[in-house]
Amino acid sequence: MVELVPSILSADFARLAEEIAAAERGGGTVIHVDVMDGHFVPNITIGPPVVASLRKATKLPLDCHLMIENPDEFIPAFADAGANWVSVHYEACRHLHRTLELIASHGMKPGVVLNPATRVEVIRDILPMVHHVLIMSVNPGFGGQKFIEFSLDKIRELARLRAELGLRFRIEVDGGVAHDTVERVVQAGAELLVAGNAVFGAGDAERHARDLLDAAKRAAG
Repeated sequence: MVELVPSILSADFARLAEEIAAAERGGGTVIHVDVMDGHFVPNITIGPPVVASLRKATKLPLDCHLMIENPDEFIPAFADAGANWVSVHYEACRHLHRTLELIASHGMKPGVVLNPATRVEVIRDILPMVHHVLIMSVNPGFGGQKFIEFSLDKIRELARLRAELGLRFRIEVDGGVAHDTVERVVQAGAELLVAGNAVFGAGDAERHARDLLDAAKRAAG
């Protein structure tokens, strides 16, 4: 099933609760929270205190995407703040198996993220552990970037590998998901569609979320 995962990175932070509520009315079913430390990626965003505030503002699952170095140090804090899903980058984890176990041990759904230049095959052995795999279709760090076309091949490869291994993890995509890309993304096999600018970038988040989700559902047939 295709789901819209609005990313608050592009929302108006002065009206964050209102923006989330609008995206939810438009069909968003999970809220995506980009966490950046200024080291793993060249930007700084939010941490557990904001996640704790978001937890009070919505009952939707909070999908925390940790674009940070040493994620193990912060996983307990995100659990305490009310995160439901936590994904970590393959490229940032020295002991990925241990990190995924740590996420699960705190009652959260573990995910793994791949940067555009990282091949799908490198995570084959840990796929049975994950709830979702996030394919970055832009280089992480900033919203509003152009969709990287070869990401479609990675989504297809991941879907093929999932079928080959008989697994049930979800396929998520983040970066440049908008009206001109959503059809191809869904047809390649993505199910969880992270969208920031396409939902929040031009006002009326409810309408933009609904339009994007409708386009995704048409593509899924």
